[in-house]
Amino acid sequence: MAAVTVRDLVVRYDATTVLDRVSVSVASGELLMLLGPSGCGKTTLLRSIAGFVAPSAGSIRFDEEDVTSRPAHARDVGMVFQSFALWPHMTVAENVGFGLRERRVPAAEIATRVEEALVSTRMGGYGKRPIDELSGGEQQRVALARALVIRPRCLLLDEPLSNLDAKLRQSMREEIRRLCKSAGLTTIYVTHDQKEALAIADRIAVMQKGHILQIGAPAEIYRRPQSRAVATFIGETNLLQARVTGVDAAGIRVDSPIGALVAAADSTFAPATGSEVWVSIRPECLRATPSPTSPNVLRGEVRADGSLYLGEIAERQLRVGGVALTRYELNPTAAAVAAAEATFEVAPADVVLLPSGDA
Repeated sequence: MAAVTVRDLVVRYDATTVLDRVSVSVASGELLMLLGPSGCGKTTLLRSIAGFVAPSAGSIRFDEEDVTSRPAHARDVGMVFQSFALWPHMTVAENVGFGLRERRVPAAEIATRVEEALVSTRMGGYGKRPIDELSGGEQQRVALARALVIRPRCLLLDEPLSNLDAKLRQSMREEIRRLCKSAGLTTIYVTHDQKEALAIADRIAVMQKGHILQIGAPAEIYRRPQSRAVATFIGETNLLQARVTGVDAAGIRVDSPIGALVAAADSTFAPATGSEVWVSIRPECLRATPSPTSPNVLRGEVRADGSLYLGEIAERQLRVGGVALTRYELNPTAAAVAAAEATFEVAPADVVLLPSGDA
């Protein structure tokens, strides 16, 4: 499978710049998720790699080959669309074999490769079925088989699960990752669903307004965001403005509206004493305890109003030093919560500092 390298890619539509000097590299066999809100440019980047959008500037390479000017049909990429794009007048096997027929592959080889692709997507024996007799999940598998059967240099997926119900989306996440990793496919996958990205990706590229804000492994993106935009887009967080009061072996000390806090030192961002920063604390990192061991101890009130029971977790609203915070409680009861004073702690490693000038 080919490594994909995008360098300084620019896409403009009249006076609108959709991609602004975007660069990203995807290793052979890697599964990269392009994550961001609607209109951020992620689908345009995917379609540029596929050859459906001509860039205004920059380059796209598959391994060492420059494919920037090569038409889509000559790039040998597999594409799975949001709508599946299956032909209703064809059977499952005819849909899967379409790309091979266009390439004038011998009929006997088409039959063999189609069945192999269907078996790999757990659709073996479905070849003669009409498309309109399949469920949404089965149609998704057929779309994947059609992309895989041509033995693509890379696989491109544009929000392939958005039309499925929640339960099916979860099972198909696992299926797509299994397929991609077992076949060693270089895969670029577009989504706006944070949970989907965290569950599937080797790495995530978070996009906003035609730029890539941060690239990293799922845990790195979630636990160590480098900007407010990434921290707020990936999951929920409590954001506070603060000032650095000192740096020592214990970490970085800050003065915040909820009191003095200590953050673990982070090589990606080392603010100087006296500088203004943002503090990000994930709701699940606020732990209720009568005997705190962390240097970050917060005393406040659990509010009776604003509590949401969500099954495996409950979202609780706190007041600490006059500041509203959100906390997640694992395995909660469904009973109403009475207002009460409580003590909380947060580990220094869970206090994330972000640049103050970042949007």
